[in-house]
Amino acid sequence: MKLLTLFLLSLLSHSIIIFIQAKPDSQTYNAIFSFGDSFADTGNLVVIATPVLKDEVWISKLPYGETFFHYPTGRCSDGRLVLDFLAEEFSLPLVPAYLAHNGSFNQGANFAVAGATTLDFAFFVQNNLSNAIVFNNTSLSVQLGWFAELKPSLCNTSKGCDCEDYFSKSLFIVGEFGANDYAFMMFGGKSVDQMKEYVPMVIETISNATQGLINQGAKTIVIPGLWPDGCTPGNLALNIGRPKEDYDPKTGCLKDLNDLSMYHNSLLLNAVNKLKTKYPHVNLIYAEYYQPIMDFINMPKRFGFIDTPLRSCCGKGDNEYNINFTTVCAMPGIGSCENPTSYVNWDGVHLTEAAYHYIASGWLKGPYAHPPILSANK
Repeated sequence: MKLLTLFLLSLLSHSIIIFIQAKPDSQTYNAIFSFGDSFADTGNLVVIATPVLKDEVWISKLPYGETFFHYPTGRCSDGRLVLDFLAEEFSLPLVPAYLAHNGSFNQGANFAVAGATTLDFAFFVQNNLSNAIVFNNTSLSVQLGWFAELKPSLCNTSKGCDCEDYFSKSLFIVGEFGANDYAFMMFGGKSVDQMKEYVPMVIETISNATQGLINQGAKTIVIPGLWPDGCTPGNLALNIGRPKEDYDPKTGCLKDLNDLSMYHNSLLLNAVNKLKTKYPHVNLIYAEYYQPIMDFINMPKRFGFIDTPLRSCCGKGDNEYNINFTTVCAMPGIGSCENPTSYVNWDGVHLTEAAYHYIASGWLKGPYAHPPILSANK
């Protein structure tokens, strides 16, 4: 059980971000500040987990990082994440992980942690859902607390740097959040219908966090939705043997888990639209993971992916998903596929650099962000 929990902990996650300084003819941002889970973590989990798990923090080992960095960086992928591509677009350094960086954060900080939840640990304890949570100090409110701790070193009156002005020139990305909340509920025995009852609470927490950043001066905030959870190879492998009618005949994905993701996204989009009405002076951008991943699955060859897009690149399994929870990516003797750029999925939950690159482009220019980031201030 410990092994399965650690695998899914390292595989389920996403984040919030802020940008600064750009290329000619586009917006200029001073920094990027990111909050989220494993879809955005650039090294924070490794700092937290290593003292506890010692040599079993698999994301700190090759082949993680092999494609671009050629060494593991704490990212849950073979290379760069959406956050990295956004930083590159605006001529900013890659956003440093808050817990792993000893230098300046003047051009941004990444607070995202793989496995992070939207809701606080106390919620899971009160609802008898905490058994699967290994690290309980990484939720959205904890990350916001780290941001508050860092804030005086970034801007204050004595430094001649007004915080509202500084943050107005930064790009914030809040999320993705929610995937781990639902995963831990599922591990705790909740049905999809029962999990849906908690979605409004998750959305309210994301909305309140966004408003808090607005009140501190944020003027551009990207708020991503969930990916199609029923299409992740890890979840599909966990559910092998379910009745045929539980699967979408076209994609092979689990319908009920995708319904949960779509329900979350519909409420999140509604919340973002309400915030737009309340704060018309703020650029609020709803960004998608769901649609691009469905596009990859429905039309893999159009994007250069293999025609079995539900198969993971890294791992060793005797099923169509290449998943076995006792032989996960980066364990001794467990390597990756020959060409990660031809795969959508990296390790059972997270995506390859190639997939993240397509998504980042869709956030910047469309069609996967509303409005696209590059047009938000124009």
